[in-house]
Amino acid sequence: MTRTFLLAAVAALALTGCSESDPSLSQVGATPDLPAVNETLIPPMKIAEPAGWNGQVPTVPQGFTINAMASDFLIPRQMLVLPNGDILVAEGRGGNAPALRPKDIIAGVIKKQGNTQVKSGNRISLLRDADNDGTPELRTVFIENLNAPYGLAFVDGSLYVANQDALLRFPYEEGQTQITAPGEEVAKLPSAINHHWTKSLTASADGTKLYVGIGSNSNVSERGMNVEEERAVVWEIDRATGATRTIARGIRNPTALAIEPTSQALWAVVNERDELGPQLVPDYLTSVREGAFYGWPYSYWGQNLDPRVHPQKPELVETAITPDYALGSHVAALGLSFATENGFGSPFAQGAFVGEHGSWNRQDPSGYKVVFVPFEQGRPAGDPVDFVTGFHIEGGETRGRPVGVTFDPTRRILLIADDLSNTIWRVAPGPQAQASR
Repeated sequence: MTRTFLLAAVAALALTGCSESDPSLSQVGATPDLPAVNETLIPPMKIAEPAGWNGQVPTVPQGFTINAMASDFLIPRQMLVLPNGDILVAEGRGGNAPALRPKDIIAGVIKKQGNTQVKSGNRISLLRDADNDGTPELRTVFIENLNAPYGLAFVDGSLYVANQDALLRFPYEEGQTQITAPGEEVAKLPSAINHHWTKSLTASADGTKLYVGIGSNSNVSERGMNVEEERAVVWEIDRATGATRTIARGIRNPTALAIEPTSQALWAVVNERDELGPQLVPDYLTSVREGAFYGWPYSYWGQNLDPRVHPQKPELVETAITPDYALGSHVAALGLSFATENGFGSPFAQGAFVGEHGSWNRQDPSGYKVVFVPFEQGRPAGDPVDFVTGFHIEGGETRGRPVGVTFDPTRRILLIADDLSNTIWRVAPGPQAQASR
């Protein structure tokens, strides 16, 4: 098939029998509206074409400023702030899943239009901004020759990196600007096919355990359940021994993990399934409960059955729990970081910053922004607030796509990885200035 033919097929089929989303439906919060299933031969697909920032910057609330801290990365994904304030950026893209159906080939063409065209970095870079003015004095390649690094964590003098196939440990000395020693393998991670390749990572509040999010190997089990063994799960890994155990299942693609500071509970943002309509199924933010089953692939948002899955498992669906907080359908949440030590102060003192990469499979785009979900006593408490916008612009184009978000309480800044413009954005309190790249 030629690219022209594929695009023509998308135009002809994706618009047949599909409709835009219903703005009267509320799809955020604890009780989102769930419309009827709307399956089509080819799901509606529309990607926002890249436009470039051209000297502009994203929009932030009054009382804040944003600037491009650094650019020209090789696909920045997740970040970590080290104890001395140095910022690590994981760069790269993984996955090796072959197309299974004609619609997968078409979807691949559509998605590619909205992605950066630079080569995968397979590395971690370091930024040092010692005076906290938003302009790094030092930038180095910190670790090279990794295998699609994504999740990062730091505990007791060791840096942990979640490659797409293994969790690695690197010794670290404060102020170090490069690591050349090979990483020690803590645990192998499921990597066959890798339809969802990203391996999210965080440490427990006491530092004794590491949590890894492992996404499914399909949209909704169309490759068969035999390839889904230990997929759509969250693992707990003993940091000392490398022993692993599964603490949650049926959690389709947990793309970011973080510890909520009040309760010290583990939370995740999760990308849900596609091809049931423009407003099914909502991506979500949820606590990761010990032993919980979140429904995938048999049901969604609790015990709502997915009609495509055969055979069903009604006895398992009866145990499926409802996630805590819907973020909206197809927003593609990829980043999660909690405000700590009073955050930016009211109204951004307690809550979660969420990076929403943006949709590809609905006619009216959703996501393409960073939102703030307010919390009280360790639980979501209110509607999400748009915190950083302006990535998606009038005319259907997009200048950037947020991935990881990291709040640094010491410097009172929020860092945002934008993997379309390959930029790290820095948000801080202060008057808005139209800084350029």
